[in-house]
Amino acid sequence: MKILHTADWHVGKVLKGRSRIDEHRAVLRELVAKAREENVDAVIVAGDVFDTSAPTPEAQSLVMPALMALREDGRDVVVLAGNHDNPQLFEVYRPVLGALGIHVVGAFRRPDHGGTLSFTARTGEPVRLAVLPFLSHRYVVRAAEVLTGTAAEHNRDYAARIGELIGALTAGFAADTVNVVTTHGTLPGGAFGGGEREAQSIFSYYFEATAFPSSTQYAALGHLHRRQQIPGPCPIWYSGSPVAVDFGEEANTPGALLVDVSPGRPAVVREVTFAQARTLRTVTGTLEQLEAMDVGDAWLKVVVEERARPGLADTVRELLPGALDVSLDERFRPVRAAPKTSSATRSPRELFRDYLSSSGRHDDQVAGLFDRLYDEVTS
Repeated sequence: MKILHTADWHVGKVLKGRSRIDEHRAVLRELVAKAREENVDAVIVAGDVFDTSAPTPEAQSLVMPALMALREDGRDVVVLAGNHDNPQLFEVYRPVLGALGIHVVGAFRRPDHGGTLSFTARTGEPVRLAVLPFLSHRYVVRAAEVLTGTAAEHNRDYAARIGELIGALTAGFAADTVNVVTTHGTLPGGAFGGGEREAQSIFSYYFEATAFPSSTQYAALGHLHRRQQIPGPCPIWYSGSPVAVDFGEEANTPGALLVDVSPGRPAVVREVTFAQARTLRTVTGTLEQLEAMDVGDAWLKVVVEERARPGLADTVRELLPGALDVSLDERFRPVRAAPKTSSATRSPRELFRDYLSSSGRHDDQVAGLFDRLYDEVTS
């Protein structure tokens, strides 16, 4: 059977105040077109479907038709909650989308209550798909309690408990079934894409690749935005994000993974790339150099190599309409003026001009505005 593995859509993302909904619409169309072109039998969306736990109606109205389009022609579609998603909202979606044949898992479920899916692929192979959504530290203990014991009995570290949960979900894997695990989390050794939520990507949220049993033929992961394979007892892959989510991800190649798998054999993985989202670029230079650059329609992080002055950022945005973030090169950044011992004998006007000069921000117009404000508040 053939699986399309995708994750980290982050629909609803706003980058420096700019909506990216049109980019997501184009990329999801590209994703659906790839599923049709490759005639895949199943689609796994491994978490972070939305960028926030309270997605806007616009974001939801983009995701739902995409999932239904992926479901066309009898494809099995599996969606799990990531750390950006709201697991309770996914559980609300679950019965509605389930009626359409789309499997949604927001919270941990026992193997016999939706945690391990059993179905027959369009190609006739029996499939066992273990689904573990993202679990925070406080909920991973509760998930362990669902299986057995109490919180005290499961008072081990995060990695050990995640390993226990995956072990329970994969206990039914057999030699004559296609055995797949999908989850959302951080494995040690994985390369960060740049836009991941740091608080839920730190060492205390790591779990080991050895959590996946050797009977697994493919592990479909979400959370790290860079597409990559992780060494382990089975083929373990992050699909990466179909869009570059933030400027730290400029070097990423947005895309997804196509997976061919059959019982008893490790999966064969092929990477596919998408080109519909606008690229993100960081550019550096003087105003003259920036004006001469050909940046296409990229969203830009601009580092200006000139001294600070009023209106500089506006000038940059006039030259480069795609500039979303404008900052000064560190060589030109103002420094805090050192206090003068004789400040008590100097007027506010003199102190303000000293500050402008010592911090590299001297401007006669700004000084004149200060004089006007000072006159207004002291008259």
